[in-house]
Amino acid sequence: MSLDLEQEYNNRARVPESADIIASWARDAAAYRETHPPRVVRYGPGERNTIDVFEAGAGPAVMYIHGGYWQAVDKSFHSHQARGLNALGVSVAVPSYDLCPYVRIGDIIAQIRAATIAVHRETGAPVIVSGHSAGGHLAACMLATEAHVPAAYAISGIFDLAPLVPTSINAKVGLDAVEAQAQSPLFWPAPKGKTLDAVVGAEESSEFLRQSATMVAAWGEAGVAARYEEIAAANHFTVIAPLADPHSAMCERVAELARQNFS
Repeated sequence: MSLDLEQEYNNRARVPESADIIASWARDAAAYRETHPPRVVRYGPGERNTIDVFEAGAGPAVMYIHGGYWQAVDKSFHSHQARGLNALGVSVAVPSYDLCPYVRIGDIIAQIRAATIAVHRETGAPVIVSGHSAGGHLAACMLATEAHVPAAYAISGIFDLAPLVPTSINAKVGLDAVEAQAQSPLFWPAPKGKTLDAVVGAEESSEFLRQSATMVAAWGEAGVAARYEEIAAANHFTVIAPLADPHSAMCERVAELARQNFS
C-alpha cells in the first residue's frame, strides 16, 4: 500500500490547532523582543536579508533557522526560540530569508550560507546551526558545506525533497525531480568529523520520522557523529517549544554542542 504523501507532509492539515500555535509563536516572539531587543545584522541586499542577534555575552553562537516549507513566515515568529539558550549564556541569531515562489530553494541555501558567514564574522566563533522543518533542511546544508559550522541540530528536518514533488506544498516551491535531488543534503557528501543531531516529534508522520532516521543512518555510516531522537508527546509544531525553556533537555543539548565547539 503506497503512502499518501499529501497526508504525510501537510503538517497544517495533520495538526488542526496549528494556526493557533503559530499565532502563539508570534505573540511570544514579540514579548521576548520587547524585553530583549536584538541587534540587527544585515547579510545581504534584500529586505529580508537580516538577522536578529540575541546576545548573551562573548562565547559560542547558535543560529536558528525558521521553517515554513521555504514559503512562509519570517524571523519575527521565532525570537523566543532564543530564550532558553540566552539564559544558558549562548547568543542566538535568527535570520529571515526570501521565500518561494520568488526565489528557488538553491537561492535560499545561498542566503543562509551568507547569514552563517555574517554571524561567524560578528561573533568570531563557530556557528552551531539549528533549524525546524525547512530550517532543519537548511541546517544540514550548512553543516555539509561551511567550515565554520561544526555541528547542526535539525528539528523535524526534510533531507530528501523528492517526496514533496507530488504534494500541494510544491505549488509554490516548484521542484521537479532533478532539482529535488540536487537540493537534498541526504545525497550530498557527508561532512565527516562533524556532528548532526536529527530530532523529530514522536507524534509526527511516519515520513518525518523516516527522514531524520535515514539521514542519521546515511551520514553516520559516512563518518558524521550523527544522533537520532524522538521528542516524546510532540507534534510538528510543539516539537520546538523546549527551545524557550533553559531547563529542557533540548536546550541543554544545543548549548553543549555550542560549548564543545567554542575555542
